[in-house]
Amino acid sequence: LGLVAVGVAGTVLAAAFLTNVPLKWKPTSDLRLGALQMAQTPIQFEKFTDARQDTHAIGENREDDTPKPVTTPDDVGAFVSTHMRELFDQAGLKTVDSNGAVIVKGEVKEFFARETHTYKAEVAIHLSIVSRDGTVLWSGTAPGEATRFGRSYVLENYYEVLSDGVVNATSSLLSSPDIQKALGPH
Repeated sequence: LGLVAVGVAGTVLAAAFLTNVPLKWKPTSDLRLGALQMAQTPIQFEKFTDARQDTHAIGENREDDTPKPVTTPDDVGAFVSTHMRELFDQAGLKTVDSNGAVIVKGEVKEFFARETHTYKAEVAIHLSIVSRDGTVLWSGTAPGEATRFGRSYVLENYYEVLSDGVVNATSSLLSSPDIQKALGPH
């Protein structure tokens, strides 16, 4: 009976951690674009790769001596590329599934929310914008940060701050004249 109680207590304790949670898109920020000057060049997105060292870790609560993890079994690269493409569409750009005039390739270098007194997400995607013939038109990192308040160790807050990090990375990307030029007609 004692072993059963320990087993049940261990299961309850493990269930209290935010591990193996599905990724959800929950932005609370809007794209900030300013004057967007781009032609309607068809933009194709390739699925991004996840180049992070620990591809399951997406956050942690550091309010106590022992950090509490937030992990996912989902493909962070696919998640980021899908939602960045949606944000390009929201910005009025034309994205296509194939035969794009330019192709956006990416590697997720950072996608993590650290919770102390606030939730702070850092997102970094190394992107290459390539012409149909393989010429690299632009290559660099799109960083995005987001901070929010919220109750301690709440999954919804991790979703929101990570999603806002992607929105902010996309905002900074699309606001760049170099990016606007790379995404223009070729």
